[in-house]
Amino acid sequence: MMQQQNANSYLFGGNAPYVEELYEAYLDNPTSVPENWRAYFDQMQHVPAVDGSNRPDVVHSSVIASFAERAKQGPIRTVVASADSELGRKRVAVTQITAAYRYLGSRWANLDPLQRQERPLLPELDPAFYGFTESDMDTVFNITNTYFGQDTAPLRDILNMLRDTYTRSIGAEFMYISDPTEKRWLQERLESIRSTPTFSAEKKKHILERLTAAEGLERYLHTKYVGAKRFSLEGGESFIASMDEVIQRAGEKGVQEIVIGMAHRGRLNVLVNTLGKSPADLFEEFEGKHADDLPAGDVKYHQGFSSDITTPGGPVHLSLAFNPSHLEIVNPVVEGSVKARMERRGDRKGKEVLPILVHGDAAFAGQGVVMETLNLAQTRGYGTGGTVHIVINNQIGFTTSDPRDARSTLYCSDVVKMIEAPVLHVNADDPEAVVLASQIALDYRAEFGKDVVVDIICYRKLGHNEQDTPALTQPLMYKKIAKHPGTRKLYAEKLAAQGTIEADGGDKLVAAFRDAMDAGKHTVDPVLTNFKNKYAVDWAPFLNKKWTDAADTAVPLTELKRLAQRITTTPENFKPHSLVDKVLADRANMGRGEVNLDWGMGEHLAYASLLSSGYAIRLSGQDAGRGTFVHRHAVLHDQNRERWDQGIYLPLANVSENQANFTVIDSVLSEEAVLAFEYGFSTAEPNTLTIWEAQFGDFVNGAQVVIDQFIASGEVKWGRASGLVMMLPHGYEGQGPEHSSARIERFLQLCADNNMQVVQPTTAAQIFHLLRRQMVRQFRKPLVIFTPKSLLRNKDAGSPLTDLAKGGFQTVIGECDDKIDASKVKRVLVCSGKVYFDLVNARKARNVTDTAIIRMEQMYPFPHKSFGAELKKFPNAGEVVWVQDEPQNQGPWFQIQHNIFEGMEDGQRLAYAGRAASASPAVGYADKHIAQQKELLETAFSKLKGFILTK
Repeated sequence: MMQQQNANSYLFGGNAPYVEELYEAYLDNPTSVPENWRAYFDQMQHVPAVDGSNRPDVVHSSVIASFAERAKQGPIRTVVASADSELGRKRVAVTQITAAYRYLGSRWANLDPLQRQERPLLPELDPAFYGFTESDMDTVFNITNTYFGQDTAPLRDILNMLRDTYTRSIGAEFMYISDPTEKRWLQERLESIRSTPTFSAEKKKHILERLTAAEGLERYLHTKYVGAKRFSLEGGESFIASMDEVIQRAGEKGVQEIVIGMAHRGRLNVLVNTLGKSPADLFEEFEGKHADDLPAGDVKYHQGFSSDITTPGGPVHLSLAFNPSHLEIVNPVVEGSVKARMERRGDRKGKEVLPILVHGDAAFAGQGVVMETLNLAQTRGYGTGGTVHIVINNQIGFTTSDPRDARSTLYCSDVVKMIEAPVLHVNADDPEAVVLASQIALDYRAEFGKDVVVDIICYRKLGHNEQDTPALTQPLMYKKIAKHPGTRKLYAEKLAAQGTIEADGGDKLVAAFRDAMDAGKHTVDPVLTNFKNKYAVDWAPFLNKKWTDAADTAVPLTELKRLAQRITTTPENFKPHSLVDKVLADRANMGRGEVNLDWGMGEHLAYASLLSSGYAIRLSGQDAGRGTFVHRHAVLHDQNRERWDQGIYLPLANVSENQANFTVIDSVLSEEAVLAFEYGFSTAEPNTLTIWEAQFGDFVNGAQVVIDQFIASGEVKWGRASGLVMMLPHGYEGQGPEHSSARIERFLQLCADNNMQVVQPTTAAQIFHLLRRQMVRQFRKPLVIFTPKSLLRNKDAGSPLTDLAKGGFQTVIGECDDKIDASKVKRVLVCSGKVYFDLVNARKARNVTDTAIIRMEQMYPFPHKSFGAELKKFPNAGEVVWVQDEPQNQGPWFQIQHNIFEGMEDGQRLAYAGRAASASPAVGYADKHIAQQKELLETAFSKLKGFILTK
């Protein structure tokens, strides 16, 4: 048995040679070993030597070599170990068992209210493992490496203090943290109080009141609306006490805004008992009445809410984010909203704005967006000063509770170890421990600005929803749950036994809460009804507007030239790369009007003019600074810089003295979390041009849930407006299936209720006016831009500087060739994007004069009047052909044909020219791509064939 135990230890068995090697390296050079081992070995240096002296240890290799040499000279006399030697060994063992409890104590902690699992075998936590016996228990040892408040203690007391701290109702995990300061802070917070709270009687009564409110709401709804879905919190009521503590303590520390993200488990409870939503309003929703008359609306357990409540530090604004049933997807949305609020306040470290994310145990371990969001936590562009994560760990996901199926990690929270966030596992049946853990978590976030987790281990009294029968699949678990009296009852009995409340005090609270429910009264006191937050955003000017509203996007020529000069000038002694130098020189020529603007310059001038006018810009994406296709160069790099974190220059941050803020971020390699973050940012800040750019538009499908559940439908479901811009590089240029298509068809399929704008601009002037229109016009809808690749440097797509000083964005661009006689046109080709230039060149090569070409720059909302007006210019055209690069079952064709048909005259025929339907967005063989491109151009100018629709 001892051999098995030794083999499993991190200090013994097969690891011993490795540890000895580390220790030898430490003695030679302490900085050469990992920080956690260095800290452990540092503690050993304070332990007296085996002879009782305080001499420091020395490198062993020279000593070993000396003994080897003596061995060659003859037999070595054996020396019997002294009592001092044995005492020294035991002193080392005390240090070892202290470290073991800090590392492994959570495994023995009393965390499960249902007591379903046996305590694992962990020899490192057993004093016998280190050779201690009962005779050692009263021996006094030095414990200056702990925070128990004393320098020495008997072994018996040391073990009791370690067990109280690390194996009772709180199981702490934090020894994997690299920063010794953070580890020592947590050790001190826990060990100085033995992880045991000492709350006042009033505090305990308040905790009981919160438990009563949590349980009371669920039971009230259960009897009043029998069988109605609500995703009950019963079994996890301590969560409401945790939320209350985090919010009140945050307010005390100066936090003024809190944004909460959570799925549906317990959401109605949070709405009423945390945010102070009127129970009467909730009851009306159960009865099918809705205050907001939205085009679609949503179920009550997806609803968001906001309120202002009082805290010891003053009013705090609470916002519960709207969330679909896609569980953890709200996480990055909340973080983005928090970031916008921080920037509005000038709160760079998150001292005034706090994100709280509430997770279910199964989703926290199972959903990939959790990892993606955690990966944003300490980055410059996405950090929010730390997030408080609270897990409602009811030990089951839907019907999966067997740990062999639920996950591959020990704890559901193990994913946070990737960012070294500490985790406080806590037994929900000990509400005081839950509140203490919540205090420590909030204080850690305030001290270090990093994420922290409170894992409240509880149970789910009912099924996944109230119509479910969980005993079908969890008979043993639900036998235990049926016998559990409930956290509130247990705590009320405990307080009554202590004399903190009267014997019937708990029952009186239950009755009082039910009376409040019957009256539909607030359960959070007080909720502030007339408080005005000076940082609140007024969305009223942007609501109920039409996409056709005019916007003056032209900029005077003198101002354009001034801006051009500013964005093409670098500081003295700043040396850009020679290729960038040429780009800047070319742009300077464009800015003087000497040559046409390319796409990059048109885009830059749009940004510069908006910044100069007071509109902030936030641009993020995996290559946003340079641009995937090396066209943007918003961030310049000094080729002579000597430090990796210096030598950066942003021309757009230097266009005017009092300009708005320009932020450009090279994002982490993520689509889902980053796009959701930017969506969240845009919903909280209508006055910032918020742009997310995909590396290639093809990769946007990695964020499809964000598009479906938030961007496309957020306004009709929840009334949440957003002006988010998505730039999706799109174009068929022979780069294969994953580098050709941003899936225009999917976006157009989602279009309805004027919910977003879908465009494919083709010139530098068009992107200039389009970006300016998004901000200058008081109309905030998501804007999806299918941006070009080859057109970025195509001279035919260039625009003179004067085009920016007049006109605006053209939703439709008619025939541009003056040589085409409108009266002789027999066929009109309608297209969008790069294929327009292919068609123009093909028409010229074929010397065709009876075919006109119309460009659809905006596909949704469809510009019926503009398109109809352009089509009417060709009265003798009997044929209208839609031409696209994409396969027939993809691209705009099936989503746009009814709009084109509506604009046609009686007798005209509508046909299709393009690639045949395909399961893949594009071919991967260059020769096949060329053949397809040639064929679609041939079809565009040949006799109609295939599908023909006559009006």
